[in-house]
Amino acid sequence: MANSNFVKRIQGVMRNDSGVNGDAQRIEQIVWILFLKIYDAKEEAWELYDDNYTSIIPEELKWRNWAVDKKDGDALTGDSLLDFVNTKLFPALKNLEIDEETPMSQIIVKSAFEDANNYQKDGILLRQVVNIIDEIDFTEYKERHEFGAIYESFLKDLQSAGNAGEFYTPRAVTDFMVEVVKPELGEKIADFACGTGGFLTSALSALDKQVGNSLENRGIYNKSVYGIEKKALPHLLSVTNMLIHDIDDPDILHGNALETDYKELRKMAPFDIILMNPPYGGSEKESVKVNFPMELRSSETADLFMNVIMYRLKKNGRAAVIIPEGFLFGTDNAKFNIKKKLFSEFNVHTVIRMPHSVFAPYTSIRTNILFFDNSKPTEETWFYRVDMPEGYKNFSKTRPMRLEHFNDAMTWWENREEIEVDFYPKAKKYSINEIVDRSYNIDLCGFPHEEEVILEPMDLIQEYQEKRASLNAEIDHVLDQITSMLGGN
Repeated sequence: MANSNFVKRIQGVMRNDSGVNGDAQRIEQIVWILFLKIYDAKEEAWELYDDNYTSIIPEELKWRNWAVDKKDGDALTGDSLLDFVNTKLFPALKNLEIDEETPMSQIIVKSAFEDANNYQKDGILLRQVVNIIDEIDFTEYKERHEFGAIYESFLKDLQSAGNAGEFYTPRAVTDFMVEVVKPELGEKIADFACGTGGFLTSALSALDKQVGNSLENRGIYNKSVYGIEKKALPHLLSVTNMLIHDIDDPDILHGNALETDYKELRKMAPFDIILMNPPYGGSEKESVKVNFPMELRSSETADLFMNVIMYRLKKNGRAAVIIPEGFLFGTDNAKFNIKKKLFSEFNVHTVIRMPHSVFAPYTSIRTNILFFDNSKPTEETWFYRVDMPEGYKNFSKTRPMRLEHFNDAMTWWENREEIEVDFYPKAKKYSINEIVDRSYNIDLCGFPHEEEVILEPMDLIQEYQEKRASLNAEIDHVLDQITSMLGGN
């Protein structure tokens, strides 16, 4: 049975292996082994339902034929196991032959191993890890779903695993966003930088309640979500996450959504719902920026993803997107034009201001949630500030943000009214004219009384650069207005 000691037991084994260094490698090592175990359980089911099923994995490389220890003394271990994994298993899975006829349920095997590595150097310890993972019976629905909670602990570990934290959005945040967006069975849901699949699994949890005992509904559920992830480790984590959540054919691509030209984006199938936490703090090279119209080109990754979202949201579709503070106050040319397009073509109905340290310890940059739909141009936008819970100075790994911290926001969501605290607005509605007059600086209903947050050096540099660009743009705008009033060109 899956149990809460699962992670600790494997961690204890890996600490003794000189090949595994740090949390990120430990997680990657666990996940490729876990993927093969889960995939084998899925194949058992597919074989049961389809007499003509043919596996993409060669027979000797299937989990059941090399990993299962029958306690008869014949199980691969030590140098023999290492040699099998390094010279047979990995090379074969990395070089599986696929074509346009290959189903996604088989493509994911090759894509999962394209950039995966076996870090363990001790074959006896590797055998111990394999045996621990083999204890879980993924053919049992109840046990598979119990394991979902344990798998979530892997993903939480990413927050303290160096840069890997960028791929994990706290579950409280994804659940809140899903709860107010209200996905319905039959809608197509996308995340174009899906990381470990947190948004998609939150959405699937909501959809699962609508499936019932209908096989037709189960088939619809299986086709509900779509993701793209650029980096290998989170892609493997996401695909495995989908398999755990009973998505037999995970439509999770290994690639970069920003590398598609906007003319092609317009031709692609749009989505009913887009849920995202676009990577921020990074910059894109010129070869990526040129995929977008000149006026919408930005060096910032989060800005470019806003363009992708706008091109791929279906008419009357709904979106909920986490954006950094700089997107709100930024008024440089690219941000100005992106926000102008967003507000003039989409209905940006709500902005939720989140307290600091939601993504600690990965980053201290403040984040916000934009909610919009593709129904009409924006007429008015509500802003609501989620304050730090009583008794908290910061969120941390041991005291993370919880769904209950959004309770007041969820109550307000259904019955909106303006709220003022100590003469500062906590919730307030602004007309589109007020927003345009501010040159789309939507840094509204902020945090007036909080102590200054000490940012990491690189985060601080980024914030100053964004504020400088915003101030320069505002000065240029004012100078243009004065020049125009004076009759200049």
